[in-house]
Amino acid sequence: MAMAQEIGKVRKMAASASGRTLVICVDRDNDIGDKAGIETPVVGRDACLEAAQRLALEDPEDADSNAIFSAVKSYEDLLSRGNAAEVAIVAGVGRRGVQADEKIVAEVRSVTEAFGATGAVIVSDGEDDEAVIPVIQNVVPVISVQRVVMKVSHTIEHSYAVFGKYIKMVMYDAHYSKFFLGVPGILLLIGGIATVLGYATQIASILVIIFAGALITRAFDIDKAWINWTKPEPEALVRLFTMVTGIVLIIASVPAGVSTVAGVSGADIAGLSLDRETAGQFMAGALPILWIGIGVMLGGMTLSHLFAGARREVGDVLRLIALGALYPTLNQFTAILANGASEFTLVPPLLAGLGVTLAAALILFRRYKGQRDAAPDAKGA
Repeated sequence: MAMAQEIGKVRKMAASASGRTLVICVDRDNDIGDKAGIETPVVGRDACLEAAQRLALEDPEDADSNAIFSAVKSYEDLLSRGNAAEVAIVAGVGRRGVQADEKIVAEVRSVTEAFGATGAVIVSDGEDDEAVIPVIQNVVPVISVQRVVMKVSHTIEHSYAVFGKYIKMVMYDAHYSKFFLGVPGILLLIGGIATVLGYATQIASILVIIFAGALITRAFDIDKAWINWTKPEPEALVRLFTMVTGIVLIIASVPAGVSTVAGVSGADIAGLSLDRETAGQFMAGALPILWIGIGVMLGGMTLSHLFAGARREVGDVLRLIALGALYPTLNQFTAILANGASEFTLVPPLLAGLGVTLAAALILFRRYKGQRDAAPDAKGA
């Protein structure tokens, strides 16, 4: 009996010394939310198993469900060795990128603070999910990384099955068939009609242009961008409106600058002579409208970030402040060019603008740091 008690004490001491381990299954592209409709974070063995089953029913071929099962197994292995452990699923967004990483870090931080984890085991199904490991390490130390690799058959029959599956995907999946079947079909149709009409020699360049346009459209997601413009979200609509307005104002600054040049009427750009006085007069007329256009574009970016909920307040506000602080310096520079003022008159507005920018940066960073430090305290309370 005494020996059993000693063994129990040793196990208990080992478990307490090892800390509290959080097993995290990472789904960066949010398949669990898009396919199974599950909101993350998902915490606990039973909840994770239910989420894996729902995802497997929605898409049996998705590897994320196997990654969740592997995370639960790692969690049970830790418990069997006497470690204090918990298992959770965190997810990003479908478009991945910075927004996905921000969401994952926020979910990891909330689960870590609730559980009091001192270390984490990351479970994923590929390199894309593992890309967030460096940012997770800023929240909790990562003590192990486990990648789930599916075991598949390497027989010839399996290879044929996989090949047939992708052929079927290209043939019947609208996402792929539009490009792999639609573009060649259009090219063949135009080539056939042109050959019948006797324009075979002229059609080659047209086919090349069409094919190049299709490649550019797909490479730069022009089709998706057009869909987003036709059905925009509030932040996209604000950014689009302010971007177009800013570009129009920037273009309008050119004739505004020309109209202020002595001896030149309207937008008679050909009548300009390249000298110091002309450049100063042109900049004096163009600068206000040009600066308003740039300010509208930067302001639109700030508003779109606020609508989208992205935490970029410091950078957005600093850009606007720097734009305003730079205006007096440029305005004085135009006076030097146009009126022959002394170059030393640039020093006061330059120092003032630099001081305003540095002071604003210091205030904003201190405020942001204070809010960030107060957030964990509020959650802990």
